[in-house]
Amino acid sequence: MTTSKNRSPDLPDARGELSAAIIGRLRGDTARLPGEASVARATAYGDDLQLALYVGYELHYRGFAEVDDALEWDPALIELRGLMEDRFLDALRQDAVRDHDVDDAFAELLVEPVHGTGVSYFLQDEGELWRLREYAAQRSLYHLKEADPHAWVLPRLWGRAKAGMAAVEFDEFGGGRAERVHARLFADLMDDLGLDTTYGRYVDAGSAQMLATVNLMSLLGLRRALRGALLGHFATLEVTSSPSSRRMALAMKRAGAGPAAEFFYTEHVEADAVHEQVVRHEVIGGLLEEEPELAQDVVFGVDATVFLEDRFADHLLGHWQAQKSSLRFPLPQQPQ
Repeated sequence: MTTSKNRSPDLPDARGELSAAIIGRLRGDTARLPGEASVARATAYGDDLQLALYVGYELHYRGFAEVDDALEWDPALIELRGLMEDRFLDALRQDAVRDHDVDDAFAELLVEPVHGTGVSYFLQDEGELWRLREYAAQRSLYHLKEADPHAWVLPRLWGRAKAGMAAVEFDEFGGGRAERVHARLFADLMDDLGLDTTYGRYVDAGSAQMLATVNLMSLLGLRRALRGALLGHFATLEVTSSPSSRRMALAMKRAGAGPAAEFFYTEHVEADAVHEQVVRHEVIGGLLEEEPELAQDVVFGVDATVFLEDRFADHLLGHWQAQKSSLRFPLPQQPQ
């Protein structure tokens, strides 16, 4: 990755009233932003609301080219974002929440089905290069800032939870070595697949389902009141990462994707097997020892993550099994 690849990205194209209004505001439009009625009309998991949220959150990451950094805390943008967040959260609490406790939630995550049907199983068995390239382009919306949303929780923890979370994040950020930062490793994977590693390059092509998975991280990270849910979310990623990464490494090898593409996943097989233990026993265990009242928030984080990842998987598999692109705009052919 070069410095130019890491610059603030250009603003994406709007996908509806809400995203058009926010993007217009960032370009200098002073018109009044939409209110509650417009947010209520929007589909909670749809392209317009999810892109609008994504753009609002990106102001807290790298911002956008030629957009004033001061707009990160523009009161009108924050007010609209709050309305959209509530719409998103209300939908998740209605659609995703199941009746179980923390132990049950993690017990379910730890069970590997004998005959799995998810994306990593499909790619392991039928991972043609074009599908792997699409998967990487979609996932780049998160992986080029991997672990960044979770870092916001550190000032909100103490004791075992803080120490455990900091230890895992240290590994995610390369253990002090820039070339081992996981976002850098994912960029290397993209290079192997002939993809553009510029930060934010594939936002316009990315599906609403993928945007929603990234937005959940940002939403939970930015709200202190949802710190328990963020840790539930993070634990879900770590618990399920090692076995799925093993399958993805096999998919990359089978398709001849390249050594860096394969290494990104083999690295996660090893690292996340350790992280899963630390997160469950130290981070979640430490949090609930100090704040047992956050148990249902942790469960909500697990449930919301599983629900949105399942929606994303259904989107991918539905398109791929029909031999269609999962992206809004198909990728150019890989250079020979």
